[in-house]
Amino acid sequence: MITWQVAADGPLLRLDTRLSRALVHPDRASELLADLGNIQVAVPVLMVVLVYVGWRARATGTNRWWLPPLAAAVLMALVPAIVVPLKELIARGGTPAVPPGTGYYPSGHTATAMIAYGASALVLLPWLRTTYARRELVIACALLVAGVSFGLVRRGYHWPLDVVASWCLGTVLLASLWLFLDRFRSGPQPK
Repeated sequence: MITWQVAADGPLLRLDTRLSRALVHPDRASELLADLGNIQVAVPVLMVVLVYVGWRARATGTNRWWLPPLAAAVLMALVPAIVVPLKELIARGGTPAVPPGTGYYPSGHTATAMIAYGASALVLLPWLRTTYARRELVIACALLVAGVSFGLVRRGYHWPLDVVASWCLGTVLLASLWLFLDRFRSGPQPK
């Protein structure tokens, strides 16, 4: 529905414009938050986590120890494969705070942050011993993605709907990864 509203110049765009005007206030803090969604920041975090999880799983003799890190890496690779064609197809212009151009919908930074940090959390969860640690990891991940999202809108890099669309995409992708990992863990584990 969001994509349709953006592509068809629907009534949600008026709300989006008003919300953006109210929220945009470029400052250094919002720029730093937005930068946490850069590929150069988020993907290395994911890679470190995937190496750690793979190492731990292999060291403990887990069957198919490589599957969860591989699944998370493939999911991260899907982000540009999905986002870039959408950006080309929709060709949405940016906010008044950015140079003229198109390709702002959906937010690649938000999608990158959501998948990199979310997939990191999903593959790490089984290795955390306490419910408290798992809960804190999920909260930290959610706050990180929310911070990136806020920074992108506050800095004026993206319209609010660009970010919301990436939340929707990220939710579908992370839910798929969660279901895959759950099936992997609960399925038969041949020795």
